[in-house]
Amino acid sequence: MFAKLDALEQEYLQVESDLSDPEVYGDQDKYRRLSKSHADLAPIVNAFREYRSIVSELDENRELLKDSDPEIRELAEVELEKLAGAKVDLEEKLKILLLPKDPMDEKSIILEIRAGTGGEEASLFAADLFRMYSRYAENNGWKVELLTVHETGTGGFKEVIASISGNHVYSRLKYESGVHRVQRVPETESQGRIHTSAVTVAILPEAEEVDLKIDPNEIRVDVFRSSGPGGQSVNTTDSAVRITHIPTGIVVSCQDEKSQHKNRAKALKVLRSRLLSMMEEERKSELDANRRAQVGSGDRSERIRTYNYPQGRVSDHRINLTLYSLDSILEGKLDEVVDPLIQHFQTQALKQAQS
Repeated sequence: MFAKLDALEQEYLQVESDLSDPEVYGDQDKYRRLSKSHADLAPIVNAFREYRSIVSELDENRELLKDSDPEIRELAEVELEKLAGAKVDLEEKLKILLLPKDPMDEKSIILEIRAGTGGEEASLFAADLFRMYSRYAENNGWKVELLTVHETGTGGFKEVIASISGNHVYSRLKYESGVHRVQRVPETESQGRIHTSAVTVAILPEAEEVDLKIDPNEIRVDVFRSSGPGGQSVNTTDSAVRITHIPTGIVVSCQDEKSQHKNRAKALKVLRSRLLSMMEEERKSELDANRRAQVGSGDRSERIRTYNYPQGRVSDHRINLTLYSLDSILEGKLDEVVDPLIQHFQTQALKQAQS
């Protein structure tokens, strides 16, 4: 491991040297590549340097144990215990940093939320979840673009699909795929009984044309007149688009834009991401079916989280995490759920790498 870390530090120093070359600024592609390499290597190199510093301090304090002054020896023992713990923690951190990166982590995403069991209450919670993710995106400086939405008459969503673009969006939200369950008293419930409803969430890494090209001969495009909420001008022409991917049977519809061209572009964007996600799942399945199940592949039959309104509680069932901060989480403060999930699945991946 340390030979690899030494090599990465040398690579980091070379990248820093190249970035300081004035000629690089004239080549934007090269500058971007070097900047990305620098950003990717920095966390590993900084942790490695911190590790070396602690090892050096440990050696110094071991020498102090030989000192004739008992007070100095006592201080050295206390410091040694503290440094030994920090050394172990950094070793684990370095092992995780050296794990192979998920190639999708840097991508933007397509977010799909659909109401499940629970009727209108499930639709209302689907809207709540969309607001939660939108606020989380806003907190992180990401951009949210609504692609398609099927609203109910009471402000709920039967289905909502949006793109969230920014740095490392997929790495932060990839473990959100699954069934989200809500327990609360609906506003229409006169007896005060708690109802349980479910909403499915899918997080798909956004696929660009360079990632996946769709053969025009493998799709069927149908146009039709938009219906439902959307205003008078939306449904006066055949602007809605339905695209069917013939080999897989995947169907994507989009009718939110007045322009048929824009609806087609949005539908293709969703189709491309669904196909990429499907291909990635097949690849992961071939490599390791057990690992795919552990890291949460987006299997929507799996109940991953419960939001209990009467208790103000959010429970993530995969890692036995319970938080009594429902209001702040729904306001977009998702890091207190996301960070433990990432740490858990990184630890799982490290165990598998060592087995």
